[in-house]
Amino acid sequence: MDTSEIKNEKVTTEGGIHYGKQDAPIKVVEFLNLRCPHCKTWWDNASPILEDHVNNGQVERIIKLYNKDKESLRSGNILHDYIEYEDTDRAMEDIHFYIEHQEEWGSLSEDELGEYAKDKRGASKQDNTLEANKIIEETQRTNVLFVPTVVIEDYIVDANTLKEEIASIIEAKMDRDRENRKPNEF
Repeated sequence: MDTSEIKNEKVTTEGGIHYGKQDAPIKVVEFLNLRCPHCKTWWDNASPILEDHVNNGQVERIIKLYNKDKESLRSGNILHDYIEYEDTDRAMEDIHFYIEHQEEWGSLSEDELGEYAKDKRGASKQDNTLEANKIIEETQRTNVLFVPTVVIEDYIVDANTLKEEIASIIEAKMDRDRENRKPNEF
């Protein structure tokens, strides 16, 4: 995946599903589609390490469910409307479930997807149109073309980034923050 054209300095932390402390020093913005197999690879690799950093207050994850105009991702676009953005914990549980079970629902029709979401997650269709449109506008403005696209501060990483690399990026950012802190002056 060519990330050289992405304008990561224009990627915002606005919108999406915010998971973790808002004042966490490191922001991880993840453009994902629930049907994307590469997003599953990213999720499986990154979630364990990111979860540790979210829990200790170092990282806030911002999940931006990206409705891609690609037939193979259409079922993901549909399931995005069954995510409750306002309930972060529930949204994260649902995202994890849907990514984990991609093969189970990936070829279902639109009606079947709605039933699947209702039966498996107790979910109902949400009106996420405004949020979806904002995410699409941001991807156009920033030249984010692929899923997953993940921005960790000034780093752009992809689905194949190893846990060790993710941890290294976060630790390097934490080290820079510690170095830039000024001692308290009395």
